[in-house]
Amino acid sequence: MSKQIAVVTGCAGFIGITFTKLLLERGWLVYGIDKFTYVANFEELRTLANIYPNTFTYVTEDIKDIDRLPECDVVFNLAAESDVDNSILNMDNFIDSNISGVKNLLEIITHRSVQIKNNKPLFFQVSTDEVYGDKEEGSFDETAALMPSNPYAATKAAADMLVESWSRTHGLDYIIARPSNNYGENQYPEKLIPTVIRRLQREQKVKLHNKGLPVRSWTHVEDTAEAFILLYEKACRNNIYNIQSDYEQNNFVTVTKIINIYFMGAINVEIPNYDEHIDYEYDRPGQDVRYSISCESIKNYGWTPKKNFDKEIVKLVNFYKKRKWKW
Repeated sequence: MSKQIAVVTGCAGFIGITFTKLLLERGWLVYGIDKFTYVANFEELRTLANIYPNTFTYVTEDIKDIDRLPECDVVFNLAAESDVDNSILNMDNFIDSNISGVKNLLEIITHRSVQIKNNKPLFFQVSTDEVYGDKEEGSFDETAALMPSNPYAATKAAADMLVESWSRTHGLDYIIARPSNNYGENQYPEKLIPTVIRRLQREQKVKLHNKGLPVRSWTHVEDTAEAFILLYEKACRNNIYNIQSDYEQNNFVTVTKIINIYFMGAINVEIPNYDEHIDYEYDRPGQDVRYSISCESIKNYGWTPKKNFDKEIVKLVNFYKKRKWKW
């Protein structure tokens, strides 16, 4: 039986590294593409290349500029600009990667590449739950209208719509996966958990948006990577699938848990005064109150998240405390 061949764009990113590693562990041939921005995990990627020299190769390229793809069974597109604050300040890079990059990949697959296996590649677009906007009560399923609240989410929503329309026009098979807030090792410190730990290391106060009231679900990156492979192997094509654990809490609770572990060594041993470590004076424009998505579609294929947040966050705080930050 021949090996499955995957193109993974954004292979050096947070989710990309974890997903690429899982594919390689399961015997896939992987061709990685990444433009190596400030969030790239180059050391982790180089380690994978050394461990799997015969089944993994990668190139430094921007998906909006490439002109070919190798023979493959599926293109997993994880390449994206993802920081909401950066998109509010300047969204040019977000349009380039999240919209123009997707357009270029679709054009290559449909019109310019003659090296697609059996001429039937699957385009697997990794989107986000943020395309739905926020919801104070209940959850969005995959049929909900797209109401993005910030420029980042708007570019991801635009890409999703482009993929769907491209499929109808050109007959390209696709899957769109919309994972929720991910956490795990090797995440760049513009995301909440590593940011909090880095500021505590530097004896700086944690900048907590909107007094920590916004609610977020938390899905471990390894559970998300497992979900991607499950969808590829079992899910119906030309559909959208939400991916989220059932665990949610507001950002204040998340930050206090991190602080407790950092200083007290345990999640439920509280420090005397959180005000010494938290700055509540920051507000984010267009802040979403709460994200929540229904995941019945993927659960019907047997997916359930395995990681427990309160156990994993203890490991993560200890992991990041040992990190030698270069930025």
